[in-house]
Amino acid sequence: MWSPHFAFLSLRSPPMHALTTRQWVLLALLTIVWGFNWPIIKLGVTGFPPITYRMLSLVIGAPILGLGLLAMKVPLRIPRQYWRELFFLALFNMFIWNITIVLAVQYLSSGRSAILCYTMPIFSAVLGAFIFHNRLSQRAWAGVAAAALGVLFLLWHELANFSGKPIGVLLALTAACSWALGTQLLRRTTIPLPTLTLTFWMTVMTGLVMAVLAALFESDQWQAPQQVHWLSILYNAILVFGFAHPTWFYLARNLPPIASTVSVMMIPILGVFSGAVALN
Repeated sequence: MWSPHFAFLSLRSPPMHALTTRQWVLLALLTIVWGFNWPIIKLGVTGFPPITYRMLSLVIGAPILGLGLLAMKVPLRIPRQYWRELFFLALFNMFIWNITIVLAVQYLSSGRSAILCYTMPIFSAVLGAFIFHNRLSQRAWAGVAAAALGVLFLLWHELANFSGKPIGVLLALTAACSWALGTQLLRRTTIPLPTLTLTFWMTVMTGLVMAVLAALFESDQWQAPQQVHWLSILYNAILVFGFAHPTWFYLARNLPPIASTVSVMMIPILGVFSGAVALN
């Protein structure tokens, strides 16, 4: 029998139109962990190879997550017929996201990275409407247009100021788009397995991908991490990959689209202000 402590992360529940108390608690913790992580990532990739940084976080975080699943007796086996679908879930939810976001943070401030990456609900709404045939009200379309206008202002500033490295904006928006598509796919997955099982294998696969990329492109930059790098790596390994990612995938898979995407919009606000304080 599964442990009751985190079993709610691994079970699919019926669609809900309002968050339960437990989900509100998870969302609050997720907001804190992910919000403070933006300046922490910035510190982690400053003076350290970014892909290697992410690879180390994943390599340490995956066993931690795996041990948690074993302790809860969550099944780890995925039948072969679901491997292909799992790969595409990992591709958009983890592979592209982790590569592009860790590179984007190198070019942008942590606050701007957070704002641009959390344009994900814009892309999610548009992809949901045009690809997955979700119906959006006029009010919803007006909200999407207003949010997109704000992104254009940010993008215009970067293009006008070449010292701002517009490539960072493009990387961050690519990350947001990939995350949005991954969320839509996760919500519609036909794999009849606990969310934690899918999260574990997506994390393992992403760690392997990042290890190959780090060896190919950054092996000549490898160095021993300094204390600040280790602190950032461990924060991401334990709190982000061990807690935040499983929590988000649970919310995204079980809540309605509006509840799961708009509910995370406090994260970039916390990211902006924590970055302002921590990084001046």
